[in-house]
Amino acid sequence: MVTSYLPEEPRTAGDAALETFGVQNSRVHLVTRLQLATEDGERLAALHVPGPAEPDRRLAVVVAHGFTGSIDRPAVRAVVDALSKHAGVVAFDFRGHGRSTGHSTLGDKEILDLDAAVRHARELGYADVVTCGWSMGGSVVLRHAALLRDVDAVVSVSAVSRWFYRGTLPMRRLHWAVESRLGRLVARHALKTRITADGWAEVPESPVEVVGRIAPIPLLVVHGDADHYFPVEHPEALLAAANEPKELWLLEGFGHAENAATPELLDRIGAHLADLVAKGRVP
Repeated sequence: MVTSYLPEEPRTAGDAALETFGVQNSRVHLVTRLQLATEDGERLAALHVPGPAEPDRRLAVVVAHGFTGSIDRPAVRAVVDALSKHAGVVAFDFRGHGRSTGHSTLGDKEILDLDAAVRHARELGYADVVTCGWSMGGSVVLRHAALLRDVDAVVSVSAVSRWFYRGTLPMRRLHWAVESRLGRLVARHALKTRITADGWAEVPESPVEVVGRIAPIPLLVVHGDADHYFPVEHPEALLAAANEPKELWLLEGFGHAENAATPELLDRIGAHLADLVAKGRVP
């Protein structure tokens, strides 16, 4: 299901990107606000920004934000704005985030959210669809491509390789937010993120357990050596478990996910999308 609705905020993604990152020549004034329905009945706030080749819809990128993110947050808006200079963009709020319904399951049922966005990009007429996920979204794009597969390439940025990682202080704080009633209350009111209190009835397969099934869909893993959530053992584990075609960009000085992404990195990712898709077509 797709319906239009008006944003509560008059500022566009381009405005936020310009103020936060100095992004010029924004195309996000062309944004169309949407509501998508998942197979299990959640309603997701979403948006579509046409790419530079409009009306020729050759390539789309579906942006999957990190935990506590939203399409109304400046860092996510900057990603949308930058990538729209290279491809059409569909972005959305995961369940439990922003204007979407439901509660976050920390990367489990979120593959259904991503699938709804990918299906919508197909319905819009895009020939090739790439998923680009950040942090939690980076884990979701890996699991989605391995389990549901309807994509032409995958970009995973700042993703964890295995569940229940507590090796850094930010991750220990995150586990407190997820596992305690007080933590979930803080997340709901301070971070505008609703987290399920039910936990996982069955632990889903982790990114490193499924990443080998993504091939022959091309995979790009992007990570920073200054990531304060997940050290470089995580992208290295993902790359080791993945099959060709695969590549790793291990970036010096890059921190964690959308909030650390520079305009240069976003432009580099956007410029690489078509080449990444082409790797899946080599006989």
